[in-house]
Amino acid sequence: MNLLATIRLAFRALRRNKMRTLLTMLGIIIGVGAVIAMVALGRGAKSQVEARIASLGQNLIMIFSGSVNRSGVYTGSGGAGTLTVDDAEAIAKEVPDVVAISPETRSGAQIMAGNNNWSTSVMGESPDYLNIRQWDLDEGAMFGDSDVRGATKVCILGQTTAGKLFPDESPVGKIIRIKNVPMKVIGLLSPKGFSIMGTDQDDIIIAPYTTVMKRFAGTTTLRTINVQAASMDALTDVQNSITELLRQRHRIQSGRDDDFMIRNQKEISDTANATTAVLTGLLAGIASVSLLVGGIGIMNIMLVSVTERTREIGIRMAVGARGRDILVQFLIEAITLSSTGGILGIALGVLGAQAMTYFKEWPTTVSPESIFIAVCSSALVGILSGFYPAWKASKLDPIDALRYE
Repeated sequence: MNLLATIRLAFRALRRNKMRTLLTMLGIIIGVGAVIAMVALGRGAKSQVEARIASLGQNLIMIFSGSVNRSGVYTGSGGAGTLTVDDAEAIAKEVPDVVAISPETRSGAQIMAGNNNWSTSVMGESPDYLNIRQWDLDEGAMFGDSDVRGATKVCILGQTTAGKLFPDESPVGKIIRIKNVPMKVIGLLSPKGFSIMGTDQDDIIIAPYTTVMKRFAGTTTLRTINVQAASMDALTDVQNSITELLRQRHRIQSGRDDDFMIRNQKEISDTANATTAVLTGLLAGIASVSLLVGGIGIMNIMLVSVTERTREIGIRMAVGARGRDILVQFLIEAITLSSTGGILGIALGVLGAQAMTYFKEWPTTVSPESIFIAVCSSALVGILSGFYPAWKASKLDPIDALRYE
């Protein structure tokens, strides 16, 4: 018997019990759909995290004031207070591949503008800060080096802060009061959205770091130094050079802990991607259980089918069908069930992913790789689950099969 005739017989057997065929495919449909939807959800979360990391800036290295041990007591993260403006200037001059640097200090304050007020963070930065963060201005201009040297009373506002203080007008050119200090607004930042930590990046005021240090924070040290490297490949070398320079400047002896911490954008990205990869794998693993259940369902139905069609198998063998023909027929039936279910499952998974985005506003990304893997998985499930029933059918004795009632 040729292969084409065997395929026709397999399809005829599936059409004979349409409801049972549909119910058998249902497990594969749900399994494949669940895998695609869950992987799409995980990939969507990954892309969102990557976008938020990218919003931090380009080729960014962040140096934080660390902790120190004073008489056996650790001050905790940020308690060292040993980062200075001189450190930032030394990094800019002595470390190769540093293209921009911004000393950073921060102070919380209640801001007033006319009859409106708002509590937010006032960040002291250098003119390079917007270039480091890849942050544009909607209106106005960034302050300059002369404003930093003179600690002038100018600032730029984030969109959220501007909306609270000046809901119906442009803030550029207006005067706000920060801790009773009048500050002129010279620029309005473009929207940035939420950070990777979930904080609103647009709820901010940026002023020259000298102004914030002298007029608001009352400190001579920095909490953070933002550094932009020349390229992503240079991040590690720049970070190592900064570590060596700061240890030398802070006179930290060999074997002693640093009084600062350094993180680069690649490390943050790798950590976040590892987390989302675990999440995606967990979701896909849970959804894959449905595929396993669907495969067991196919095997169960095929075993029942072999039992029901024992006499038919005996007749076919009696008229010349070989065991190989019986094996191929039942395998084709199992693969057809799983493959058709896989195709319908792909449609269900794509629609499910789109539904999560539409109704729940969860980001999802359906990738061709996940579809390919789902199709291959469903076909493999069909082969594995159908092989034993097919092999059992092919080994039936024709005489015993003909006698079966």
